[in-house]
Amino acid sequence: MKISVKRLIRVAITLLLLGAALVLGNRLWVRYMDLPWTRDGRVRADVVAIAPDVSGLVTTVSVQDNQLVHQGDVLFRIDESHYRQALQLAEAQVEQRRVQWEMKRDQAARRAPLDDQVVSRENRSDAVLLAASAQADYQAALVQRDQARLNLERTVVRAPSDGWVSNLLIRPGDFARIGEARLALVDQHSFWVYGYFEEHKLALIHVGDPAEMRLLGSQQVLRGHVDSIAHGITDRDNPVESRLLANVNPSFNWVRLAQRIPVRIRLDALPSGYLLVAGMTCTVVINPGRSQSQ
Repeated sequence: MKISVKRLIRVAITLLLLGAALVLGNRLWVRYMDLPWTRDGRVRADVVAIAPDVSGLVTTVSVQDNQLVHQGDVLFRIDESHYRQALQLAEAQVEQRRVQWEMKRDQAARRAPLDDQVVSRENRSDAVLLAASAQADYQAALVQRDQARLNLERTVVRAPSDGWVSNLLIRPGDFARIGEARLALVDQHSFWVYGYFEEHKLALIHVGDPAEMRLLGSQQVLRGHVDSIAHGITDRDNPVESRLLANVNPSFNWVRLAQRIPVRIRLDALPSGYLLVAGMTCTVVINPGRSQSQ
């Protein structure tokens, strides 16, 4: 029985397509399982919690939520009346302590050359010690004056770096307390990416390897390099109880998922005008063996 040429061609084409599908499937499987890439990437940035160094009523808020500010720009002001009065009082105390120190110093200087017939040795020694004590009081007054001046300066809260104001929770008339954060500042120059890679892929990742990042819903590719790899994560199956003894989970899941280890990626130059927001998700692909040193 003869097989037609057309049938042979159809069989050959089918076998070729099947072979191509197997090769492509194998490559996709290897890429998915073995190559260092992850969809679990997060854009991160340094966030500064802005809190006043002095307490008082807020008189002026000079920024708006999500506004870009530069280092040294005024964020808000605190009522300076009490701190200005405190500075005036400290300056008056400085003058008072200075006069007392000069008086004690002159008294000790006048008594020093006198002999024991005029002034006893004990009185001369006491005069010297009183002068030293008055000098110490004067130095303490100078420190208190400088502290009062610093508190007055700190009534003006300024931006510590370039960045965007976020979560503005302060209004004129609010009472600001020392150390209580009232707004956040996202540092403009501190963006990086955390990629969470499965633990069995870490052997393929090295510091300096180039990385490509594609944000969710965007075709723009960002480039960077592996900056560091985390050396510890929380062990959820072994919490520590109140007596610092290991609390071992009695149940064991036979299906174990690979732990995800944070890998910090330093971003290269960003495209001009590109909007990058801390908290965005992205896909991260590492190209192993292509470090900057190579």
